[in-house]
Amino acid sequence: MSTRKPLRLAVVSAGLSVPSSTRLLADRLTETVRTELAAAEREVEVRIVELRDLAVDIAKNFASGFPLPELSEAIEAVTSADGLIAVTPVFTASYSGLFKSFFDVIDDDALTGKPVLVAATGGTARHSLALEHALRPLFAYLRAVVVPTAVYAASEDWGGTGDALTDTLRRRFARAGRELAALLRDLPGGDRPVEDTDVVPFAQQLAALRPE
Repeated sequence: MSTRKPLRLAVVSAGLSVPSSTRLLADRLTETVRTELAAAEREVEVRIVELRDLAVDIAKNFASGFPLPELSEAIEAVTSADGLIAVTPVFTASYSGLFKSFFDVIDDDALTGKPVLVAATGGTARHSLALEHALRPLFAYLRAVVVPTAVYAASEDWGGTGDALTDTLRRRFARAGRELAALLRDLPGGDRPVEDTDVVPFAQQLAALRPE
């Protein structure tokens, strides 16, 4: 195994029920990426963020402008990760309100350049285009790097036997997992260095704005 530091993978699941097909999809994708990275001799540390548990904190953040500790930890897990898997149920042909609200409280620049695999669940395959007209544009706006293959799982894709997968979904898992792992495997991992920047005093900033 490589001596390089483990990569950090954040997994955001916006499922509301227990158990949740959204969480099940997130877990399957996580294991696929972990397997691909293991083949490249890279270890990965996974942090799961269950948005269902943060719903009240997210609402309070909108009212106060400040995240409570648990939400702050979740935001830090996502923004400091080397890569991200983001999975939402589809409601009214788009991502859930809870999913969007979480990413609304994250700074617009915090995901710049971050590799992201997007996925969604729904009751019918007719809503699969939500990946392309809703999720992909959201992360493009946040300047993340979204892998080419998105994964959508309708009820029938689970094969009607618990968490059994259809062959089509299994192939899509494998392709998406390879794509995310390819973006992650050569990253250094570990804590990101803090950039050394000069702090300009406020009075000096004001002086620079005065007309000559």
